Amino acid sequence: MAQDQLPLFPLGVVLFPDAELPLHIFEERYKEMIGDVMRDEAEFGVVLASEKGMANIGCTAVIDKVLKRYPDGRMDVLVRGRRRFEIILIDEEKNYLQASVAVFGDEDSEQASDLVRQRVLSAWVKLMVMEHGGMVQEMPEDTRPDLSFLVAQVVPDLEFRQNLLSMKSERERMETLAGYLPGYHEREKLTRHVRRVAPMNGHAKHAGEVMES
Repeated sequence: MAQDQLPLFPLGVVLFPDAELPLHIFEERYKEMIGDVMRDEAEFGVVLASEKGMANIGCTAVIDKVLKRYPDGRMDVLVRGRRRFEIILIDEEKNYLQASVAVFGDEDSEQASDLVRQRVLSAWVKLMVMEHGGMVQEMPEDTRPDLSFLVAQVVPDLEFRQNLLSMKSERERMETLAGYLPGYHEREKLTRHVRRVAPMNGHAKHAGEVMES
């Protein structure tokens, strides 16, 4: 479905559908953009911007809540991801970027196998415990159609996140996560261990000792 003139907010993040994102709005062009979006109760597009340029696939967002307004017009807002889109044509007539976009979803409803879902959720639980400590209080439903996007929120790798955002199959996203998350968990565990022990001894050989254990 084509949509004309979607305001664009290029950022160093990849937003997933239904994910929350806090934003601090301080540049004049984005104060104007957010003001227009709030006035029209409209969506805007969050799209990854990096040293490689701006991605052509992003996620629309809506403003859930204005957290704080500042006297100089800055504001803190909480936004939520909605729909994925592909940029068709950039429009630079306003102070902020706009684009004609094509909104898209998955091309099939096929779910990943039980084995894949269990592998993904097992790795996710380990990452959540490592990040927050203790036990995970609430497990997501393993049959929800957007499970991959929920799970992938724990992954900071922007290139990996952008790749997932572009995939048009939940099964493909889950299989990709099943291959990525266990190794990512082990790398994170090793990195955190090295950070803990390095100030105490300064010997790089301990990293090797950890890998052998």
